Amino acid sequence: MAVRSSPLALTVLALLHYRPLHPYGMQRLIKDWGKDQVVNVGQRTSLYRTIDRLTEAGLVRVRATERDQAYPERTVYEITDEGRATARTWLDDMLATPRRDFPEFPAALSHLLMIAPREALSALERRAARVAATLADHDEVLAANARDGHGRVAGIETEYARTMAAAEHAWLLAVIDDLRSGALTWEGAT
Repeated sequence: MAVRSSPLALTVLALLHYRPLHPYGMQRLIKDWGKDQVVNVGQRTSLYRTIDRLTEAGLVRVRATERDQAYPERTVYEITDEGRATARTWLDDMLATPRRDFPEFPAALSHLLMIAPREALSALERRAARVAATLADHDEVLAANARDGHGRVAGIETEYARTMAAAEHAWLLAVIDDLRSGALTWEGAT
């Protein structure tokens, strides 16, 4: 059974590449290593579904079931040779091939005519403040990585996210200025 690549599936394979883990351990490491900034693990069920798909495809397998009185029974997974090869293929493809993502923000921008310019201004100002806070968070993570002696590669995804957020923030400020000055206007719903 062929399984489609996804950021979460690649992350699971990458974690298991380093050592066998149970799902709770995977989720904890994803958060501890800051990978939750690029992979959605807010719902543990998506992690379990991904592990099931990878198991069915033969990319991971059950290594053991741990029993501990302090915790419920935990299934420990390990990566297979096919899983290692697949992870490398997915990684190469994700690094080399731009994909068309369909995020919410550009979709919302494409319907800006539904609201009045003053409403758009208010929403974009709120977004700019949130993006500025995200930039500050990224700066903290990058500074901590540097302070802790981690190499650049340890935070390369944060560096990328910060660069994208900085570009968005600059663009937002320019559009906000145009809305305030009247250089950008339209007849919107009231």
